[in-house]
Amino acid sequence: MPLLADWVLRHSVVMCLLLHSLVLMTFCFHHAATTCSKRCYCSESESGGKTVRCSNLQLTEIPLDIPNDTQRVYLDFNLFTTVPTNAFASLTHLVELDLSHNELIQLEPGAFKGLTSSLQFLDLSSNKLVNFNPDAFEGLQARANLTNNPWHCDCNLQMALPRVNLEPASLTGIVCQTSDPEEIGVQGLAFLLEPDIDLCMVMKRTTDVAMLVVMFGWFTMVISYLVYYVRANQEDARRHLEYLKSLPSRQGKSEESSTISTVV
Repeated sequence: MPLLADWVLRHSVVMCLLLHSLVLMTFCFHHAATTCSKRCYCSESESGGKTVRCSNLQLTEIPLDIPNDTQRVYLDFNLFTTVPTNAFASLTHLVELDLSHNELIQLEPGAFKGLTSSLQFLDLSSNKLVNFNPDAFEGLQARANLTNNPWHCDCNLQMALPRVNLEPASLTGIVCQTSDPEEIGVQGLAFLLEPDIDLCMVMKRTTDVAMLVVMFGWFTMVISYLVYYVRANQEDARRHLEYLKSLPSRQGKSEESSTISTVV
């Protein structure tokens, strides 16, 4: 009987420790998922959606401790220069993301991965984006504000923008600071509102001219080889013909010598 009581006591202690550990882990995970990001201000809406405001904090990197249940994140007026891959992958409930008024020059491929089904609005206005990277927006359905960036307008930009769900303001706010080719004259224009501008057609023409130059070079090489080949063969043919012409005369001289020898 004492053995049974001792056995029950030991197993009860073990079970209590396991239960205590499980409760503690659950609390820690819940705390990590629901607490506010450091230095940021968090608020809850009546519907339960969490908003995280990290505006104007001189941040240089995207915070990694934003709660997983956040629906709206405001990271405007900071010093971000890039949005790395999977920067918001854990925020599967995110509806609105504001990255405006930063120093962004690069959006890495997959920068908004994980937000394809939830995100509804993305603000990238007033940054320093020059080249458009479509791999950063892959699968994204959110309305995007891309205004007030020093865009370099080229065929890649013209081909990629129609695949992005642009905010109406972007139609007038995407202005070319530079262009390729430069002589097309789109600097300072909202080229999305210029239907007659086709940056890809100019690129195709440039490519066609380059192809013609290459083809002309190859054609010149082939003609030069043929001329050399014909001339070389003509020289060989002339030598062979002269050799053939010399054969009968030598045979005639040989027969004449034989006749003279016979007469003698």
